[in-house]
Amino acid sequence: MLSFQTNHQEFVPSEELQRNIKCFWYDKIECKKEESGFEVVPDGYAEIIFYFGSELSISYQDSLKVLPSPFIMGLLNQPAVFNSIDSFEIIGIRCYPWTIFDMLGLSAAKGKNGVQVFTHPIAELQSVLCDLIRLHQIEEAIAKVEDYFLKKQLQSSEDSLLFKAGTAMTAGGGNMPVSQIAAASHTTVRTLERNFKQSSGYTVKDVSGLMRFEQVRNRLWHEPNLNIAGLAQELGYTDQSHLSREFKRYSGTTPAVFARKAKQQTINNDFVAFIQS
Repeated sequence: MLSFQTNHQEFVPSEELQRNIKCFWYDKIECKKEESGFEVVPDGYAEIIFYFGSELSISYQDSLKVLPSPFIMGLLNQPAVFNSIDSFEIIGIRCYPWTIFDMLGLSAAKGKNGVQVFTHPIAELQSVLCDLIRLHQIEEAIAKVEDYFLKKQLQSSEDSLLFKAGTAMTAGGGNMPVSQIAAASHTTVRTLERNFKQSSGYTVKDVSGLMRFEQVRNRLWHEPNLNIAGLAQELGYTDQSHLSREFKRYSGTTPAVFARKAKQQTINNDFVAFIQS
């Protein structure tokens, strides 16, 4: 999600949290002295974002909307453009989309519009984290966030329908039919879809599509000379045109254009606004 490669650090959560949280992460973003924008490409996760330093805005309806800290970045179905000046630092909590709203006790409707402002007791961490970030005590800041969620005593049993569905979807890389995910969850398609929509605000198909797109995006970034038709076959798309339509839907560009950009970024060692999960 919202990250650049050079300063990025990831932290594995405690075992008790791993059913709800993919990872904690830190990054420092260096922007130009004048206001500059950068694009964040969708993936299959939702995020809770704390930031410190320069003001961060998002392009919204042809204007800039200043974001508070923290804010939620739900599932995106198209790129989001952020703006800032100078530099800022981020502590992120990368969550599975079917767990984030239950973790915070919020309605899943919060995630339907991508980036959302919300009022929640977790915001009380902002000042504590800011002091630690100022001292560059990154691991201590991550520990504070982790401790917050450990004290919440999150409940997500391995026997739960959503845990089983999420495990199957992740293992299948977004390429598993809904009927098979339901079978792996020991439930019906109807029950699975109802529970999944209630917990994440999205359908199983929505999230699966983002998971599969993320695989294509990551493969092309690291291997821009890959044959796109072969990649489409490997990842279960009907054909190359199917992959291209889905890729453009989520990224705003074609796989070929993205691959050319990846080659150029590699040559210039430029920053990128997504991370490889």
